[in-house]
Amino acid sequence: GLVIDGRTLEHALHDSLQNIFLELTEKCRAVVCCRATPLQKSVLVRLVRNKLKAMTLAVGDGANDVSMIQVADTGVGILGQEGMQAVMASDFAVSQFRHLRKLLLVHGHWCYTRLTNMVLYFFYKNVAYVNLLFWYQFFCGFSGTSMTDYWILILFNLLFTSVPPIIYGVLDKDVSAEILMQLPQLYMMSQ
Repeated sequence: GLVIDGRTLEHALHDSLQNIFLELTEKCRAVVCCRATPLQKSVLVRLVRNKLKAMTLAVGDGANDVSMIQVADTGVGILGQEGMQAVMASDFAVSQFRHLRKLLLVHGHWCYTRLTNMVLYFFYKNVAYVNLLFWYQFFCGFSGTSMTDYWILILFNLLFTSVPPIIYGVLDKDVSAEILMQLPQLYMMSQ
């Protein structure tokens, strides 16, 4: 990991040293900036995101972290003594820093698996529907007649687009939360 303070970060973010600093950050698994200004935090996140093409996560607990949270791909706000500004600007909010581990390892894993399965579900739902329309055209002689009424099409899409994701999102948990907390490497497998 790399721990850097605001004064050192000011020098590292100069145009002449940015590439060297980025090479150093590539070799680290985590970079922690302490005593940095809000502008420095957002510039650093933007630099890593744009130049390294990396997915960025910003965690903050106050108004000085809002710009960093908004620049990052995913922002997590911690309800702190400084107020609600970070929570209001973030994608996810936790009440204490210790809940960040569960948010990333448990809910992150579940989110990955649910999203991948839903992408496949919607793909195959549409393939089945278009395939049905395609083969119907052979039986009707390519006349362009509609196979079903419009209200049936609307009902089909409404039913098979809304209900399965809701049920799947609420009920599907491929691995229990306790196992995901004990085995953090399962998070990497879900990616």
